[in-house]
Amino acid sequence: MEKEDITAPYHRNIEEIEKMPILDRTMTVCPECKLVIEGIIYKDGENVMIRKHCPEHGWFIEKYWEDYDMYMKMRSLNYFGRGIDNPNYAVTGENCPFDCGLCDRHKSHTGLANVVVTNRCHLSCWYCFFYAKEGEPVYEPTLTELKHIFKNLRSQKPIPPNAIQITGGEPLLRPDIEDIIYAAKEAGFDQIQLNTTGIVLSQKPGLAIRLRHAGTSTLYMSFDGVSKRANPKNHWEIPIILNEARKANLGIVLVPTVIRGINDQELGQIINFALNNIDIVRAVNFQPVSLVGRMPDRLREKQRITIPGAIKLIEEQTHGVIAKEDWFSVPYAGGINKFIEALSGEFKYDLSIHFACGAGTYIFLDSDGKVIPITRFVDVEGLLDSLQKAVNEMEGKNKIERKIIALRTLMGIKKFIDKNKQPKSVNFTKLLLSIFIKRDFASMAALQMKTLFLGMMHFQDEYTYDIHRVEKCDIHYAMPDGKVLPFCTFNVFPEVYRDKIQRAYSIPSKEWEAKHPGWTYASDKYHRDVKSLESNELYKKTYLEMKDYLGVMNKVQMPQTIIEKEVEK
Repeated sequence: MEKEDITAPYHRNIEEIEKMPILDRTMTVCPECKLVIEGIIYKDGENVMIRKHCPEHGWFIEKYWEDYDMYMKMRSLNYFGRGIDNPNYAVTGENCPFDCGLCDRHKSHTGLANVVVTNRCHLSCWYCFFYAKEGEPVYEPTLTELKHIFKNLRSQKPIPPNAIQITGGEPLLRPDIEDIIYAAKEAGFDQIQLNTTGIVLSQKPGLAIRLRHAGTSTLYMSFDGVSKRANPKNHWEIPIILNEARKANLGIVLVPTVIRGINDQELGQIINFALNNIDIVRAVNFQPVSLVGRMPDRLREKQRITIPGAIKLIEEQTHGVIAKEDWFSVPYAGGINKFIEALSGEFKYDLSIHFACGAGTYIFLDSDGKVIPITRFVDVEGLLDSLQKAVNEMEGKNKIERKIIALRTLMGIKKFIDKNKQPKSVNFTKLLLSIFIKRDFASMAALQMKTLFLGMMHFQDEYTYDIHRVEKCDIHYAMPDGKVLPFCTFNVFPEVYRDKIQRAYSIPSKEWEAKHPGWTYASDKYHRDVKSLESNELYKKTYLEMKDYLGVMNKVQMPQTIIEKEVEK
């Protein structure tokens, strides 16, 4: 796609724009003054755009989704969850998003709880949401404060969250990180993710094993590309990190922040890299960049990429092996949750986020090296329609009647699975039945071990802010003051939430320095020895001996660029 095609929707005159079909209306904010104003989501050719007008600062036009057909498909799958029975904030959201907490207006329970354990970091990535800069207070809750946060999260009704992400800053800078993980496990969290660059694991052999023993389920690890140019963050350390994770049997989710013009040319290579390490890599969760803070219009236009924009590039770069049609919005899985809930009579996780927030698919690596998306052998839409019909039929029935309906439905699952096209190494019918009958993490883990999950999660910024999305957010931040906040209010309005709340619980830099003799902001920063890392046999094996499952290897071995030379300096 030519540059003119990508940026053209930003440059229509307002008379042209107002004639375009309106798809939805929402409330949003002025990126300049934060005034709450109306946002209009509309169709512009193939694109879905959002426009808004501030009386003081004028018009703002921003790309919302880069595929109208996909937008309409995903929107048809949208649904509302049950929310929370005991919201932790006694307002009704009249001043949303500036009186935010989990109030009565919020429509999703906490699916994944984020808990910040430090704002110190050993890197200074320009697109990062936050880290402690020189002279700023240090936010590092005590273990006692963290236990209180964990307990507060687990008090949610009717569904207490059982998935938590320990995040920062860089959590591994905390010397008591193992105690923190153990405390989260003790509080009742079954799935504990550690959000990290992984660099500390490469420096401290054996730490990954200790973290696994403490209760860590997954490393949620930054990984912006295969080449040095795309991933100056941890490219050189990745081989050692993978090796340490293998020793610990600690699964990894690769997390690329996707920025158009920076690393969007390597999406296929990232998936190929994950397939080469599928024994330890469980998923790739692409995150189209959230352009927080003020930015020149042209720079935003150049760097903005949305979920379908990334999906289209994956189809192009994998030569159609992973196609646009293979992806579904997150709420699409709601039919499975509702079926299990109706069958068991118990409340289950309800992934009811907004359809525009996330998408995903599963791919299988067969024994012959062939990559097979789940949609190539499973009629996903037919299967989920069948489950929904069963849910409707179970309505008002007693436990025995529900089980009879469920049994009849489960016996019909086979007709939605093409055995001739499914991977040779997988009995998918058996895997699905195990999930429905046992309804536990072990059954889901068995599926994960056979597949690579590909996800997309696009967090908002001031330019794309949509209150409808915030109302349905199920990725939340928990704070020491008891508040639980949607991701896209916590980070998009740092002066109101993230920074303000954390500053109230932070230690002034001088006081922190006094309590930690010899510490400085500079002492936290990581300095690598590139030549030593590149001479490591693990480095050579990891990057030079990859198999090409997707026809992307001809693009990997690029000559060193000026950017890479500067990185090495």
